[in-house]
Amino acid sequence: MTILDGKKVSNDIKDEIAKHVESMVAKGEKVPHLAAILVGTDGASMTYVNAKVKACERIGFNSTLIELPEYTTEAELLEKINGLNTNDDIDGFIVQLPLPDQIDEQKVLMAVNPDKDVDGFHPTNVGRMALDLPTFLPATPYGIMELLERYQVETSGKNVVVLGRSHIVGRPMSILMSQKRKAGDATVTVVHSRSKNLENITREADIIVAAIGISEFLTGDMVKEDVVIIDVGITRVPDATKKNGYRLAGDVHFESVSQKASYITPVPGGVGPMTIAMLLKNTLLARERHMSV
Repeated sequence: MTILDGKKVSNDIKDEIAKHVESMVAKGEKVPHLAAILVGTDGASMTYVNAKVKACERIGFNSTLIELPEYTTEAELLEKINGLNTNDDIDGFIVQLPLPDQIDEQKVLMAVNPDKDVDGFHPTNVGRMALDLPTFLPATPYGIMELLERYQVETSGKNVVVLGRSHIVGRPMSILMSQKRKAGDATVTVVHSRSKNLENITREADIIVAAIGISEFLTGDMVKEDVVIIDVGITRVPDATKKNGYRLAGDVHFESVSQKASYITPVPGGVGPMTIAMLLKNTLLARERHMSV
């Protein structure tokens, strides 16, 4: 069984981007600038955003963090987004999700300029992805594809089951893995909370992408020998043996599933670091596109 080490691969990608940035500086070119908007004080969101800011510092990007209070109105947030859309110094930006209840998430995502949408969530970029046209790929699916490619996991002709149909992971993952591309050319099935005989479907899978949002949902009796497991989930599970009172768990019961898997991502240290690395890669692409205009 091989661990798909997202932390190591993400560090490799960051090193590659840092070298690219060094060469840009040597040529006197402007370095990429990533901005992030954080509304409220959600603990997980603050952790993710701070990790993105730190990653920018490490590789030589400029970064801007805009922190807004929990009571921010939709109109105020849209005004901030418009400011970033029209600021030529900003190459790409993200609006950290989830947003407070008073804000329409879809309206916010629609307001982001597709040319600066380095999260790859705008309908224009989702459509271009579906048509296999050049675009910003959603960072988490992009990271999974890169991880599979760098570990040379065979996907062509394989049965892939995606657990979950979210717009952020499940749907784009199913599209990308069915396309003619590296880490693609697979036969893909998407299952969700209404799927019947789910265990029968997962037991036939050569590769499983678990993004269902239920802690340790996928167990060893639901998979076959030599399956490849990509665990997208991350949840705090109470654990009295830990100093902080919890441990981090994914959507996969690691102990039982790893006994059968040929490859598996750990939680933490698997998909999470790859998401940040690919966000940086998208930001570099945005800078290069702006230079060519």
